[in-house]
Parts: sequence; C-alpha cells; structure tokens
Amino acid sequence: MDDTGSKVMDLIFGRWRSQILYAGVKLGVFEALAGGAKNAVQVAHELGVDAGMLYPLMRALGSLELLREDTTRTFALAPMGEWLCRDHPHSLRGMTLLEEGPETYATWRHLPALITEGQQNAFIREFGQPVFERAAQNPSYGAVINEAMSSYSRIHTTLVLEALAHYDFSGITHLCDVGGGHGYTLCSLLVQYPHLRGTVLELPSVIAQPELLWADKMGVGDRCTFVPGDMFRAVPPADVYMMKYIMHDWNDAECRQILSAIHRAAPQHGRVLIIEHVVPGPDTPHFAKLFDIHMLIMLTGRERTVEEYSGLLEGAGWTYRQTWYPASKLLGVVEGRKA
Repeated sequence: MDDTGSKVMDLIFGRWRSQILYAGVKLGVFEALAGGAKNAVQVAHELGVDAGMLYPLMRALGSLELLREDTTRTFALAPMGEWLCRDHPHSLRGMTLLEEGPETYATWRHLPALITEGQQNAFIREFGQPVFERAAQNPSYGAVINEAMSSYSRIHTTLVLEALAHYDFSGITHLCDVGGGHGYTLCSLLVQYPHLRGTVLELPSVIAQPELLWADKMGVGDRCTFVPGDMFRAVPPADVYMMKYIMHDWNDAECRQILSAIHRAAPQHGRVLIIEHVVPGPDTPHFAKLFDIHMLIMLTGRERTVEEYSGLLEGAGWTYRQTWYPASKLLGVVEGRKA
C-alpha cells in the first residue's frame, strides 16, 4: 500500500485511538500512574477493574505513546500521558471526557442525515434538547463540560496573549468579556496589564459558585467584577468587549443580535474583539475546518473566515479593522470598531 492509502487507513481507524484514550481517562489509568510506575494488576486493583482486560488497554495506550511499558508489564506515564492527569497545569482530561464521551459520540452518527436534510444540531435530534440545557439539568454532564471548557480556556488563553502581544492597551481602562465563563482569560489579561479593570458577563448559573471564579485566585479580585446577564439583550458598559469562542456557537442572525447589543452599549470608538478559529483559504489544512463540522453537529453555529466575520460586524454597525494572530494561527482575534 502506498503512502496515500496508509493515510486513509489512519483516518479510518482514528476513532479506535480516541476511544482507547477515552477509556484510559474514564477509568482513571493516568491518575493511577501519576504517583509512579505500577503493573497492570496493581492498577486494576486500585481502580476496581478486571486486570486481564486492563492490560491490553494499557498496552494499547503504550502503543499510542501515552504510557511506557517495560518487560515486566510495568507501566509509567509517558510525557504525552501526563497531559491527561487532572493536576497538569494544562490538563486535557476534561476535553477527552467531553469530546469522546457518550453524548458527543452519539451525535456524530447523525452527520450524513444532517447534510442530506440541511438541518444542523444533531444534539437536539439525539437528546431532544440543546446541549447547554442538558448540561444544566444533568450535573455529571455539566461537570464534564465545565472541566473541558477550563481545558480549552487555559490553552487558548496562552494563544490569545500571544496574538495580542503587540496590541495597544494603553488607551483602554475597562475590558468586558462577554460569555467569559469563570474569567480565566480576562483575569490573565488583567495580570498582564495592571492598569485595566474588567467585567465578566455570564449566565447566573455559570458564576453561581464563587470558588470556581479566577479573579481572587489570580490576584485581581479588586479589578474584576462578575455580572449575571443575557448577551442577547444587554451588556455592561466598557471600552472594549471580547468574546472568546462565543460567536461560533450561533448562526448569523444570532451573532448579529449579540453584536448589536454590544454596539448599543459601547462608547464612541469602542472596540470588540472576536476570538475564534478563523477559517483560512482553500486547500489550506486547518483545525477550524474540522471544528466547523463539530459546530454543525452540536449547535446552530459555524466557523467563519475573516471576510464572514467582517460581514457580521458591518451588519451590526461595526467597522472591521484587522485580525491579530499567534504564530501558529490556530486562532485569530478579529477586531471591530464603532464609528
């Protein structure tokens, strides 16, 4: 088989890899090895699972370079496996549990039907309710989403700071993060720029637990306020607004509604920063083109090009200015200004 055939084979069996990874995380294999090397029997006893069936799973995880196995069937975490432990500073554990968990897994089987019928959002098709509604009603699923969003936020915040490294914050005093979750990204910017104060606008249920909020933990509690609200209706006053992975959740009409609410609240020459995976031109491989299918399945939104974001901005009264990127271009910060 030539190289192209081998690549297709890798794609065909890609889900084997991700489901083996999911099983290792779900069962607690990586956490069990966080304290040091153990054999499969020891790990099985600790986790309360069958040792005979656990060994081939751990061997497969070793084949994926997540574990290391010696000749005595003793396993240790490989550097890649360390990312799947709960206490890793940029843990990918929550992301694994969400993206390969039963809810997300079940929705992907609807993809051909969605495309045939021209009707997105397989989550409603499968579960009869939107994803965020299910998360609110199902605490275990809600906890997985929160952990995954924390994983995404920490990784993407590093890229946001890189993208905005040369952005001029000197004339800004108040930054509002619309849909800012527990405030990790905003608080990271407040740490970086001590003259700024910030506001996180979020749903009441998201900010209801003070222990999850980042402001005090990051030493900026005196400059950061958490405000409950609905971004479709109204947002607090601020000099600059940012939205990180918010717009891709919604269709064009919904996006214009959000941008219009921000436009009404923004001062003259106010700014908005849209942080998203930006779709590049034709024949350019990019994660955004894959994530676009995920959004088609899970919600009503999609990933967009710079031109499409510019059109959304202009449709809500903003003027597109420019897009800021980190070196990897994994994400982009699309800037709009109020005339």
